[in-house]
Amino acid sequence: MHVSPNRLKGVTVAKEEPIDDGALTQEEPSYDADDIQVLKGLEAVRRRPAMYIGSTDVRGLHHLFIEVVDNSIDEALAGYASHIEVVLHEDNSLSVTDNGRGIPTGVNKAEGVTGVELALTQLHAGGKFKEEGKASAYKFSGGLHGVGVSCVNAVSDWTIVEVHQLGKHFRMTFARGEKTSELEVVGKSKQTGTMVRFHPDPEIFTDTKWHDDLIRDRLRDLSYLNSGIRITFEDRRPLEEGEEERVIETFYNEGGLASFVADLNKNKDPLHPPIFIKRKTTDALGREVEVECALQYNDGYQENLRSYANNIHTLFGGTHISGLKTALTRVINSYARKVGTLKEKDPNYQGEDVREGLTAIISVHLIDPQFESQTKVKLANAEVDGIVNSLVGEGLTEFLEENPAIGKRILDKAGTAQRAREAARKAAELVKRASLLEYAALPGKLADCSERDPARCELFLVEGDSAGGSAKMGRDRRFQAILPLRGKVLNVERVQAHRALENEEIRSLITALGTGIYHGSGDDDLDAGPEDENGNGESNGNGNGRGNGTSFDISKLRYHRIVIMTDADVDGAHIRTLLLTFFYRYMRPIVEAGHVYIAQPPLYRVKCGKDTFYVYDEKDLKELQKTLRGKKHEIGRFKGLGEMNDDELADTTMKPESRTMLQVEVEDAIGADQVFTMLMGDKVAPRREFIETHAKFARDLDV
Repeated sequence: MHVSPNRLKGVTVAKEEPIDDGALTQEEPSYDADDIQVLKGLEAVRRRPAMYIGSTDVRGLHHLFIEVVDNSIDEALAGYASHIEVVLHEDNSLSVTDNGRGIPTGVNKAEGVTGVELALTQLHAGGKFKEEGKASAYKFSGGLHGVGVSCVNAVSDWTIVEVHQLGKHFRMTFARGEKTSELEVVGKSKQTGTMVRFHPDPEIFTDTKWHDDLIRDRLRDLSYLNSGIRITFEDRRPLEEGEEERVIETFYNEGGLASFVADLNKNKDPLHPPIFIKRKTTDALGREVEVECALQYNDGYQENLRSYANNIHTLFGGTHISGLKTALTRVINSYARKVGTLKEKDPNYQGEDVREGLTAIISVHLIDPQFESQTKVKLANAEVDGIVNSLVGEGLTEFLEENPAIGKRILDKAGTAQRAREAARKAAELVKRASLLEYAALPGKLADCSERDPARCELFLVEGDSAGGSAKMGRDRRFQAILPLRGKVLNVERVQAHRALENEEIRSLITALGTGIYHGSGDDDLDAGPEDENGNGESNGNGNGRGNGTSFDISKLRYHRIVIMTDADVDGAHIRTLLLTFFYRYMRPIVEAGHVYIAQPPLYRVKCGKDTFYVYDEKDLKELQKTLRGKKHEIGRFKGLGEMNDDELADTTMKPESRTMLQVEVEDAIGADQVFTMLMGDKVAPRREFIETHAKFARDLDV
């Protein structure tokens, strides 16, 4: 979970523009063949970058890094690279270096230019396409579209490529997709490999600052997925205030996916050692397919499924995830009936029952991966579903038969989940049947707004009746709703779904938002669909995952801005964390869609004569005091929202034209899951270790 560091000042409500009647009567412009434009080279990428890299925000920026590093990983997959080096330079450029074969430096006969120039300046140019009768240069690769490094070049204001090959050191430079020098020999070399260094173009990206944690997380994943490959990361950027001297980090792992799963469960209590399955087969066309899967159950309630195709993290899952889910449900039900845990008249376990408390990783390698877009967030190969179902099913069946003690623990876990699901279903039905009027008498009653377009509506979640009263008086009733919450919200990290749904504050919140709940974690649930009694799932691909007897539908969200507005003290921070935990565990798509915000009420009120200033942090207070100098002033600190008059709360925290808000984002699902488990879970030791490690960085303590 990540709170965007960029404060969103003046978030306004959309207004309908009046229709200009004159526009309807104007003569239509001419349209002929001369109006058709042909975009040359990489101009199309610069005109519409989001079509190729997903977006021009921080996600699109880091997709550039992924494209370049994946090329080096492809060299490793092909057996030619063993070391990859990633560096963030002082000038905010990023370089990726490998010891592979190097981009071909010879002249391409068909195009009349060097392989380096071709790869960097032409879309759909690469060594990963297989021609009939000719072997591909790469067996398994994620970058089959041939647009990766050329797109990076197109949206960078400068790019440098260096290649070590044939005993020579080659160099070529580019600017915004155009070459600025020819490929030239700059020295001799005894090594082989490629270095690509690029600087993201500020004309393209809204934010060009690299997030080292996102880079580190991707490199960590790659070290698990490619055991034996050494990856180093160095951040050479200037140190920020209070930051310790950085060191070169090395990512190297021999344990593969089994170690990956164990690492993901490090803050949980596993029920057994990791189960590892690795199988090979061929598809209908005789092409090789490799499947690796590691899974481990813990005593928690959340599922965490992670999927990869040719080392590409498929954020929204796909056919390999659906195959894994089907195999799990099918095999565990079959095993339960074989050993007598499920009797003849007993209903089968559903998919969510066998996945509760499961951490699993599925990784497939195939000759011709098909993704839904260039950003490769979802695998689309239809044949992979059946292949994964079959291979994982075989491996899991063998494991359960050979390890009956572990099998019993898994069946006990599924049985407990089945009973909890039924209890959750009954509790969810109560939530569904309850109307907003039924909650009118609750302490946490909803004061709704008059606007009915969700895109224009905001819901403020406030702490207690005192703050709720000020918020209700200060709000704009047209589009701002207020829901006061009584006391501390339930910590959903430590209870099963039916317990959460029995809590009045949680039920009130779910009813007010209107979406239902999304129970489960892991990117795969985003394409989860209904399953029959045998566990055969189908994907609807619409983001409406099933979970513990309820369904989540983000299209029914009644407010597109959900603002957590709590006091600026320890209790307020605790309540904010509890609410974020709930949203992440039960309504994660709302967070991912950018609908959750954190209000920023001022900490101080400074009165100087007839003037009043509101200050949001200690730094701003010191700056203001420097400005005021010997002019006489009075400083007051707000300990709670209830201490503020309704007009003060409105002017400083609620009015779109004058407020400051932070938008909550999920930048890395694994990291967020581990943080929530560590800070909000049952185990004390990891939490204590975290506090001891980071205590020296704490600021603005309320003691």
